[in-house]
Amino acid sequence: MREERATAVETVDLEKVHGEGSTAVRALKGVSLEFPAGEFAAIMGPSGSGKSTLLHLLGALDQPSSGSIAVGGVELSGLSDKKLTLLRRERMGFVFQFFNLIPTLSAEENALLPVLISGEKTGKYAGKLDELLDLVGLTERRRHRPDELSGGEQQRVAIARALIRSPDIVLADEPTGNLDTKTGAGVLELLKASAARYGQTVVMVTHDPRAAATADRVVFLSDGRVVDEVRTPDADGIFERIKSLESAD
Repeated sequence: MREERATAVETVDLEKVHGEGSTAVRALKGVSLEFPAGEFAAIMGPSGSGKSTLLHLLGALDQPSSGSIAVGGVELSGLSDKKLTLLRRERMGFVFQFFNLIPTLSAEENALLPVLISGEKTGKYAGKLDELLDLVGLTERRRHRPDELSGGEQQRVAIARALIRSPDIVLADEPTGNLDTKTGAGVLELLKASAARYGQTVVMVTHDPRAAATADRVVFLSDGRVVDEVRTPDADGIFERIKSLESAD
């Protein structure tokens, strides 16, 4: 029997419409999902299925046209812009395909950026920074700037940055998209380890069946709807499911 865990994020009948009138596009159509605390989940689907739209809504980077999103039981629709900003800062971490590191800062300074933005003292996070740099294998590279790091190392800095303030939720958009197979596998292991070690919920959008196969659960979207989900996934089964969805579109 699977242990019941608290729900970190929940969506109910989520809809997102871009544009108006005859040119309106329904990017999401009644999406209802739950992501338990400590789960590593992957979102997959053909191009245009609504994957990135869903991730942006989960991260409070955009607002739904209708339906609801709750983070830790708190509905986002009832929060002001200021409170949404605080929620993103306090409870969420983001990892993007493009690393978005500040070129003039070192690896450790980039990792500490959320702390600096929050106005907290960086000394409070010295132990966590050391732990994360060790976890991502950058202890010896901590004072190197982005142009002195490989693509994989830069992505690992971005992961450390996302985890530094111990967010409840980590949202990753194609985090291995620009990496070679070996480096990408290392990044995925880091995300999986963060979910296990820190009890964080990791939601990752990916087009790669091998990446998705490392997750605890894969949710498939097609034409803005949830059409399937698989637990303990394997890459071959994911690949076949994606092929079937693409041929149906």
